[in-house]
Amino acid sequence: SEVNLDDDDDIFKSARVEPEPAKASTNSVSRGTSEEPADTDIPLEDDEHPFKDAHLKPGLQLSGPSPTPATIQQQTLTSFHEEEAKRDMEGGDDFIEIKVTSPHKVGEGMSSYMAYKVTTNTNLSYFKKSKPEVNRRFSDFLGLRDKLTEKYLQNGRIIPPAPDKSVVGMTKVKMSKEDESSNQSEFVEKRRAALERYINRTAKHPNLRVDPDFREFLELDAELPKANQTSALSGKNVMKLISKVGDRVSLYTTKMEETDQWFEENTLMIENLDLQLRKLLVATESLVDYRKGLAGHTYSLSKSLGMLGSAEDNSKLAAAISQLAEVEEKVEKVHEQQTKDDFYLLSELVHDYIGIVGSVKDAFNERVKAWQAWQSVQRELNKRRENKVRAELASKQDRVNQFRQEIAETESQLDMAQENFEKISRIIKNEFEAFNVKKCKDFKDTITNYLENMLKSQESLVTHWERFLPEIQQMEP
Repeated sequence: SEVNLDDDDDIFKSARVEPEPAKASTNSVSRGTSEEPADTDIPLEDDEHPFKDAHLKPGLQLSGPSPTPATIQQQTLTSFHEEEAKRDMEGGDDFIEIKVTSPHKVGEGMSSYMAYKVTTNTNLSYFKKSKPEVNRRFSDFLGLRDKLTEKYLQNGRIIPPAPDKSVVGMTKVKMSKEDESSNQSEFVEKRRAALERYINRTAKHPNLRVDPDFREFLELDAELPKANQTSALSGKNVMKLISKVGDRVSLYTTKMEETDQWFEENTLMIENLDLQLRKLLVATESLVDYRKGLAGHTYSLSKSLGMLGSAEDNSKLAAAISQLAEVEEKVEKVHEQQTKDDFYLLSELVHDYIGIVGSVKDAFNERVKAWQAWQSVQRELNKRRENKVRAELASKQDRVNQFRQEIAETESQLDMAQENFEKISRIIKNEFEAFNVKKCKDFKDTITNYLENMLKSQESLVTHWERFLPEIQQMEP
């Protein structure tokens, strides 16, 4: 259905005005238990630290009165065992770390599904517990991402992407027996690791981690409602209409002529980054396949050498060949570990960032939609001004008065549409700067870890061969 821009409802005002940070929603939908906290409206304004001193804001508390900072520290310090986490909290830094573990199959056959234990460690005051544990299925992670996208993408936020679906892989898991779990367990482990990376990236976003649906995902020890059954932030339905305006007018408007040099440069940069990441992914996947094949061939060589040694009559030569078989078996284990490092450290990082770059593009596209909606109102205003002039020439005073009122309303909508466009532009710039910082840190940390592991693997290979070489050299004919 089309949006009537003549309507008295100020749709752009709803798009612009976001919830107050300290007001808790009084009309939130029940989550099925009286113990769960009411939803809170989350501030989405482009403030650098919108949730600083959150423990002093009752609207961001899940339940009960606002605790004192001393009380928070005492509760959280007894909840963690990791020394690093304790140091973070003692230093006053916000801390949240999420582990996705214990994948287990629920049910049998095609109706079965994989569930995962999600454990959170945090000192953030707006969480009800410091160490909640819940069970979540894959669709819950996808549902969370859908909810966050629906709320925050329209404001220009970069929403971390959830892992890709795999119908083939999951079907094999559903139909597999307990003793047929080699390839299936590899698929499940890859998905578990991807879910853990996704949920931690979401937790690092200062706007997303205070969202009621995100907190409920981590704390509600019950089955989650479907995405379309949850309550939403104020103005969500109106923003759907605005999104439709942008989608509809994009069918007949000209391409946006960029006037902001920052956006022009970074749009090109993102396109090039996406292209290079996809090329790099192909190379890393080839490396993983090569190393996996190398490990398999080394294993076959080890077994063949072992059989040769058992068939050799010369006892000394047989012993040497058997030792070589043992060395090759150890080498195979090293190649196997290198394959895991190639995949989980290098290839998955590239794959994840292809998805994140896609989320950046989505945010940039929301700005284009906001511009198109702004231009649509501008065209409507021009049309009504022309109609007013015609009515004046025809001496139709009643129509002139009507158009004058409509023009005033449309001018107000135009101002708010322009403000909405400028606001989303500011938010995207802040989000993009945070994305750049995180990207550099992720690549630095991952590549450093990868190189350290590769050095350890090479040292291990050298050690295995150095131990074998003197023995074979001392063997007498």
